[in-house]
Amino acid sequence: GSMDSCLMIWSMKPQMRAYRFVGHKDAVMCVQFSPSGHLVASGSRDKTVRLWIPSLKGESTVFKAHTATVRSVNFSSDGQSIVTASDDKTVKVWTVHRQKFLFSLSQHINWVRCARFSPDGRLIVSSSDDKTVKLWDKTSRECIHSFCEHAGFVNHVDFHPSGTCIAAAGTDSTVKLWDVRMNRLLQHYQGNSVVNSLSFHPSGNYLVTASNDSTLKILDLLEGRLLYTLHGHQGPATCVAFSRSGDLFASGGSDEQVMVWKTNFDADYGDALKTQKSGSTVDGCHHTGSEMDSGIHHKKTRTQDSGRNHEQQEVEASLANTLEHIMGQLDVLTQTVSILEQRLTLTEDKLKECLENQQKIIQNKTN
Repeated sequence: GSMDSCLMIWSMKPQMRAYRFVGHKDAVMCVQFSPSGHLVASGSRDKTVRLWIPSLKGESTVFKAHTATVRSVNFSSDGQSIVTASDDKTVKVWTVHRQKFLFSLSQHINWVRCARFSPDGRLIVSSSDDKTVKLWDKTSRECIHSFCEHAGFVNHVDFHPSGTCIAAAGTDSTVKLWDVRMNRLLQHYQGNSVVNSLSFHPSGNYLVTASNDSTLKILDLLEGRLLYTLHGHQGPATCVAFSRSGDLFASGGSDEQVMVWKTNFDADYGDALKTQKSGSTVDGCHHTGSEMDSGIHHKKTRTQDSGRNHEQQEVEASLANTLEHIMGQLDVLTQTVSILEQRLTLTEDKLKECLENQQKIIQNKTN
């Protein structure tokens, strides 16, 4: 979605054309595919929500109930409902099948930036310019808790894939994770720039953020530390999201660029899923508590075997993993350097054009 009021859908297959959908009357603020991939929802500054069929025709249905800009759209995991957030200070829930408005959640006292369903669809979380994150019960339609630890506007919020904790980010340059069962702060990451968006890796072990300083940051939630800082955008990075498989993530920015990145984490998704079967503790300087039974777990340590062959196999496997990790980091650096070279070339061309124009102006004045 873009400020040009259009929706663009690209195919990841080489040489496949992109679809451009026209319908919104103002800037498109948010876009999301349904879980099945058969529908796309979008929200706009024109105060409407549209439900699109991603085909050549680009047909859409308009949902009207908000009275101000729609900042966020999100499908429930079963694809039957949509939750939206708006500058009219409300969160609204809609039915996809009947294509109509169901109910509003109205306790925020300023613009609502983001709203998300929990993985099981029973809870809704929302973030607002009133500096709060609110947790709602979808059935009773009541606010069951407000998290008030942010010192600025809360731009984005999302559920951990386990559904037991949430992450939020905002203008105070922080990312905070809370346990939604105990309603307590689990992790706190302090940055140096406004954080606009975040996304959990499907394994739940990593988090990617997009910031005003043009960077993307990968956080390792197992170790409670910053893993990578990625440079590529030429201006604020406004949105970021992992693919459903977790092997890719995409980012968008005010530089009118959409970038697709390949993940190179040292543990693959399959291994990460296995580790979620057992609980453990997390020890990191960013954590406010040591116990974390919230779907974020440490990797299992292997038991040592006294036999030489087993030890040798472990050493070889460790070396192979380390080498693969280093190669992955080099791959990221290579991509970043390539992007920076392109930006430098564009800057040089613009500078050359400016100098030529300046010379022409001087010549015209002398003549």
